[in-house]
Amino acid sequence: MDRPILIVEDDRSIAELAQRNLEAAGFPCVVVHEGDLALAAVRENQPCLLVLDIMLPGLDGLEITRRIRQNSDVPVLLLTARAEESDKILGFELGADDYLTKPFSPRELVARVRALLRRATPGSGAGEVIERGPLKVDAGRRVVILDGVTIEVTTLEFDLLQFLAARPGRVYSRENLMREVWGEDRVVDTRSIDSLVSRLRRKLEPDAVDHRFIQTVWGAGYRFAEELR
Repeated sequence: MDRPILIVEDDRSIAELAQRNLEAAGFPCVVVHEGDLALAAVRENQPCLLVLDIMLPGLDGLEITRRIRQNSDVPVLLLTARAEESDKILGFELGADDYLTKPFSPRELVARVRALLRRATPGSGAGEVIERGPLKVDAGRRVVILDGVTIEVTTLEFDLLQFLAARPGRVYSRENLMREVWGEDRVVDTRSIDSLVSRLRRKLEPDAVDHRFIQTVWGAGYRFAEELR
């Protein structure tokens, strides 16, 4: 692997634990201990993934995520010692892809990193290209194209769009979408799906009042439009 994983963690023992286990699994790492150094480290190292603590001196992990998402779709795995669900939900709203609550198992950290990188890697899909009106979802390259223009989306946004676009007209509850996007072993608040849908809609139709691609079915969930108007 050419591009490193960037670990941003002020607790040096946790940072060392994460680095040691990720490097043992074959992932080169770069470590910084202050939030104010994170954005420069992203620019300098072009990491393939961020392991990012929420509570940091200087810029916190949520603000770093917000700034990174202005121009990058690099996968972000948040680390948090907080018990409040609101932090996790806000992290997803800002564009994080997953989270781990401290204390965490090093084995679980490595497994989450592998899963995120596998999903984010072009060519890891089945190669299917879904075309719905002006929208094209290329699973093999993990690329979304709208009206001939590539739309930058995160790993979670792509997975949600691909799943719904492959099944136009079918309604899925928030619980079903949570299992499809995050997996069976993840416990995520249903509001995280609402945040993910909102982010994706803003990218596909930033000025729309009525959404022609991903539609809300009140009391039931979401569906991809069966007929595009």
